[in-house]
Amino acid sequence: MGSSLNAARRARELAEIRDCVVDVLVVGLGATGAGAALDAAARGLSVAAIDAHDLAFGTSRWSSKLIHGGLRYLASGQVGVARESAVERGALLRHTAPHLVRAHPYLLPLTPAVRSAQARFVMAGYRLGDGLRVAAGTPRALLPGPSRLTAERTLRLAPALRADGLRGALLSWDGRVVDDARLVVAIARTAAAHGARVLTRCRAIALSGDGAQVRDELTGAEFGVRARAVINATGVWAGGLSPEVELRPSRGTHLVLRPGALGGLGAGLHVPIPGERNRFALVLPQADGRIYVGLTDEPVDGPVPDVPEAPESDVAFLLDVLNSVLREPVRRADVAGAFAGLRPLLTAGEAPDDPDGGRTSDLSRRHAVITSRDGVVTVVGGKLTTYRRMAEDAVDAACPTAPRSRTARLPLVGARPAPGAEARHPGVSPADLVARYGWEAGAVQELARRDPALGETVAAGITRAELVWAVRHEGALDVDDLLDRRTRIGLVPEDRAAALPAAEAALALGPEGAIPPGRTGTRARGDGTRPAEQV
Repeated sequence: MGSSLNAARRARELAEIRDCVVDVLVVGLGATGAGAALDAAARGLSVAAIDAHDLAFGTSRWSSKLIHGGLRYLASGQVGVARESAVERGALLRHTAPHLVRAHPYLLPLTPAVRSAQARFVMAGYRLGDGLRVAAGTPRALLPGPSRLTAERTLRLAPALRADGLRGALLSWDGRVVDDARLVVAIARTAAAHGARVLTRCRAIALSGDGAQVRDELTGAEFGVRARAVINATGVWAGGLSPEVELRPSRGTHLVLRPGALGGLGAGLHVPIPGERNRFALVLPQADGRIYVGLTDEPVDGPVPDVPEAPESDVAFLLDVLNSVLREPVRRADVAGAFAGLRPLLTAGEAPDDPDGGRTSDLSRRHAVITSRDGVVTVVGGKLTTYRRMAEDAVDAACPTAPRSRTARLPLVGARPAPGAEARHPGVSPADLVARYGWEAGAVQELARRDPALGETVAAGITRAELVWAVRHEGALDVDDLLDRRTRIGLVPEDRAAALPAAEAALALGPEGAIPPGRTGTRARGDGTRPAEQV
């Protein structure tokens, strides 16, 4: 299929870009970089998009999985950011990724710590947020409005809450993506379907307005890529390639709780952070039974690591906040893993809404497009929800004479059947498979039908067929790609260990040109150390 990414396609297109001049070179394959590749390719431009690591290797896979309408930004007066968020949320829900993004309920428990005046203030904000939904044209059928629940109803949805003094809860709805890394994969594959060359393990050593010096991280070979326009979408690492861009990284940590840690949690939770008026911790039940708890907002100084660690201070902080509303406290032993991501926030002076600086939690989430003296266009800031608009703005700046963007209503891979393809309706496939693959669920299931051994569950509800599909169609080149980004098995160390043989076997079954097991990322962990994102 034209959207398929694999090792064989990578080798072919890697050879092609050495002998041509592309219209646009995109550096970075997180959500914004993949989005820029799609935006440019959909306008009819020739595109090469590279990343030193893998799709969604950086910040894009460490989010809270929220596709939100920007309610928090209304409280700080960032009306433009809030409206933009609501518009982009609506586009994802209705047009571009309805198979991956859907509405999800959240409860704000009305404990004794939440005074009546604060509850009224929050509900007023929820209603303003519902007004943003109306303004963005998102139907209520896709995103219900807010309401207040009784204590009895609240405890049915969240039985782990402390009943003593509970007055009920405020119920709100917002968008949520099944898996942020899978969203990026869908964006990148859609770009590939439109002709973009999507090349992982290709590191940009130096950028200029007419191309880049690139190193193939698999072979060590260096070569030049010539381009008429260059977009730096490397997020928190952008300053390393465009020194004029100054960022103030902020670390957001999430805990991963074992299935059943909070009983039968039927909704997400907003838990007020003590001492903060408008900040909440998030409790996010996952389809595989795990529960994410996040997130922190701590400034990060010094060199930017490839994979940030989740410090014990963050773990303790999040447990303290969570336990403030629970009947029985969650212990450290209940934390199966943790992950941390770095937000690429603009420094004071660069951030449109933050001329004087301040805490990272107060910095604007508005994005910026900055053009260097030699013509490199850098896009930074923003958040997962607004990736498409960020990409559009970056391509507009890099290619001002190009046709207008087409991506606001362009379905991503899996959102509908591929043109001319025999697509099995997702209704005949397991619901969890449909939630991850949309209209491609039938094709994934067909692998297991042809080889029943591939129907075996490996860990966290993921089958061997999904690992093989990731190698053949989603650009997975090694076990880390499979376990950490195409699936989230690797978030829990024991699950990773259990799935490792299956991941190696899937690579061995891959298309011609796939990296054999002996050259996978397992060697990076052969010394017995744990991945940096696990604690």
